[in-house]
Amino acid sequence: MKTTPPPRNDEKVHDLSRLLRPASIAVVGGGAWCASVIEQCHKMGFQGPIWPVHPTRETMGGIATIPSLAELPGIPDAVFIGVNRHLTIEAVHHLSEMGAGGAVCFASGFRETQAETGDGDTLQDALLDAAGDMPIIGPNCYGFINYLDGALLWPDQHGGVRCDGGVAILTQSSNMAINLTMQARGLPLAYMVTAGNQAQIGLAEIGRGLLADPRVTALGLHIEGVGDLRAFEALAQEAHRLNKPLVALKAGKSEQARAAAVSHTASLAGSDAGARALLARLGIAQVDSLTALLEALKLLHFAGPLPSSRVVSMSCSGGEASLIADSALGRDVQFPPLTGTQKTGLRAALGPMVALANPLDYHTFVWNHVDQMAEVFAAALSGDIALGCLIVDYPRTDRCDAGAWDCTIAAAAEASRRARKPLAIISTLPEALPEETAARITRAGLIPLHGLDDALAAIEAAAVAGQVRTLPAPLLIPGDVRTPTLLHEADAKAALSEHGVELPRANRASSRDMLPEALRNLPLPVVLKAEGLPHKTEAGGVALGLDSEKAVIAAAATMPAECFLIEEMIEGGVAELLIGVIRDPAHGFVLTLAAGGTLTEIMQDSASLLLPVTRTEITKALLSLRIAPLLRGYRGKPPADIPSIVSAVLGVQAYVTAHAAHLDEVEINPLICTPARAVAADALIRIGDET
Repeated sequence: MKTTPPPRNDEKVHDLSRLLRPASIAVVGGGAWCASVIEQCHKMGFQGPIWPVHPTRETMGGIATIPSLAELPGIPDAVFIGVNRHLTIEAVHHLSEMGAGGAVCFASGFRETQAETGDGDTLQDALLDAAGDMPIIGPNCYGFINYLDGALLWPDQHGGVRCDGGVAILTQSSNMAINLTMQARGLPLAYMVTAGNQAQIGLAEIGRGLLADPRVTALGLHIEGVGDLRAFEALAQEAHRLNKPLVALKAGKSEQARAAAVSHTASLAGSDAGARALLARLGIAQVDSLTALLEALKLLHFAGPLPSSRVVSMSCSGGEASLIADSALGRDVQFPPLTGTQKTGLRAALGPMVALANPLDYHTFVWNHVDQMAEVFAAALSGDIALGCLIVDYPRTDRCDAGAWDCTIAAAAEASRRARKPLAIISTLPEALPEETAARITRAGLIPLHGLDDALAAIEAAAVAGQVRTLPAPLLIPGDVRTPTLLHEADAKAALSEHGVELPRANRASSRDMLPEALRNLPLPVVLKAEGLPHKTEAGGVALGLDSEKAVIAAAATMPAECFLIEEMIEGGVAELLIGVIRDPAHGFVLTLAAGGTLTEIMQDSASLLLPVTRTEITKALLSLRIAPLLRGYRGKPPADIPSIVSAVLGVQAYVTAHAAHLDEVEINPLICTPARAVAADALIRIGDET
C-alpha cells in the first residue's frame, strides 16, 4: 500500500490513548456489572490500580471502595460508569473537570430511546455538554476489552486470552461482541470494542484509536450504520498510511435510500449497493458473515495483505481438489496453471502416477513421509502465487488419535520455510480443525483457516487489502432534500445538456393541437412521449417509429397526457444503457451503470460507484457489465463509442456536483449507444427547491 497524506477530516479527533490503554481504572456504581468489571481485570492480570467508587458499600470485587470521585487517590485514565442515566451525566461532568482520560457509559435511555422516553435527546445533549473534551464511549454499551494489557472495562464474561499482538474488532452490538470473544479459531484478539449509540465518538474515530496501537495488525468492523462519511474517509486513510488492513461486515439497509427514488435506479442501487461502493472506494475489504470476518482477520494477521488472489491448492483427495475449485466459483480467487518449475519439482517428488494440476491431488502414498511431503508442498509453492492452501481435516480428539496427521504440520512448515511463501492449512469443515490444533499450526509459522467457504472469502479479502491504491477524491456529500419535485423530461434533458450530455433533436407540444407544429423540422421517423410520467413505457406513454403526422396524432390519442415531447428516433444503436444517480444519505451519491431500456430490471446487470468518479473508473465499471461484449462489438457488429458513453456519465456527474445540496436523483434510461454517439433518449430528475 502506498503512503498517503494525513487525513482530510478537519473535525476534532479525541485522544483515546489513556482510555483504551489505561494505567489506572475507576469503576462507578454498585451493580453486579461493576463488580464484574473488577473481576475480569483481576482475571486478566491488570497491573494498575482499580478504584471502585460507591457511597455506601465498603468493598466491591474484593477491593475497598472510595465514597466519591472527589476522593479518588489519583486521576483515572479509564472509568466504567455503571449507574443510571441521570447519575451518569453527573459522573461524566465530574470526571471531565478533574481531567480523566475517558469513560465508558453503560446506561441506556439516551437518544436511542427518544421515541419511548421522550427525553432521550435532551439527556444526550446534557451528556455531551458534561463530557466536554473528555472522550466517552457509548452510552448503552458494554465498553471494551484490551487483551494486550489486561485492561477490561467490560461487565460480563468473555472468551479471550492475553496476547502480545493481534487484531482489533469493533462493533455497535455488545451482544455480538461477547459472541465474537468466544471464537475458538486461533485468532489472536488484541481488542474487542463496542460503540453503543456513539453519542460523542463514532466507529471511525474509535477505529483510528485502535490502529494507533502498534501491536494491532488489522481492524475488523461490524457496521450497522456508517455515520460520519468524512470520519470514515479519515479512518481509511489512516489505515492506508499505517499499512493496517480493514475488513468490514456491513449490516442493515437505509430506509431513506429505498424510499427516495421513483426510478429504476433505486431498485438497482439501494443502500446495499451504496455501502459496497463506499467500502470498495475506501479500500476496505468486505465480507458477508461473522465467520468470514474472523477468518479474513486471521489471514491478515499472520500473512498480511496478499499481493494477489493467485493460490495453489494441495490435498490428498480428488474430491477435496474439486470441492475447493467449485467453491471458488464466483469469487476473485485464482488457481493458475502449474508452471514448468512446479511440474518438474512435483514429478520428482510424486513420480509418474499423479496427474499434475492446480488444485492438486497429491494422493496418499507420501503420507507420513515428512521429507517427501515437504518436497511436494515446496514444489507447489514455487510458482507465481500469493498463498499456498493445504486442505486437511483433523480427526476429533475425543474419539480418535490425531497423531498420524502430525506430518501435515511438520511438512507444511518446512515447505513454507523453503519457499518463503505463506501457507494456510484449511479444513473443509470448521469443526475439523480444533482450537489446540490451530494453535500448533500457528506456532509452526502456518495459518489455520476454518471451512472452505470462509477461507476463500478470507483470501479474497486479503487480496483486496493488498491492492496498490491511489487516494480517492473526497466523497460528494448529499444535502438534506425536502419535498423534491419531478422535472418534465424536456426540462431534465435541457439541464443535463448544459453539462455536456448529448440529446436527440426534439420539440415540445403543450397540447394535442400543437403536435403538427412540434413535428416540423424533425426528421422522420420520430418518437412521441407523454410528459409527466416517470415510467412512460409501462404507462403506455411512448410510441416509436412514427413516420407521419397522422401516425403521431393517432398515437397521442391513446396516451394519458395533454403535453408531449417529439424527438428524432436515434437509430443504429448497438446497446442501451442506464446512467442513474441517487442520493443515499448514508453513503453519498450512488452512481449506477446498467443495462438500459426494457432490460434494466430483467437483467439486473449493474455496477455502482460513489461520486466523484474518473474516466478510468467509469470505463472499468462499464466493461464489468454482462452486456460489455455489445459495447466492445459482438460477433462482427461495430462497437459502441465508449469515450462518448464516458463523457455522458461525466456530464451527469457535473450536473449532480452543481446541484448536490438539493438533488434527489437523476436517471438517463436509455442512453442509446451507437458506433459514433451516446444519446440520452430519456431523462428523469427529481430535485428540491434551491431557494
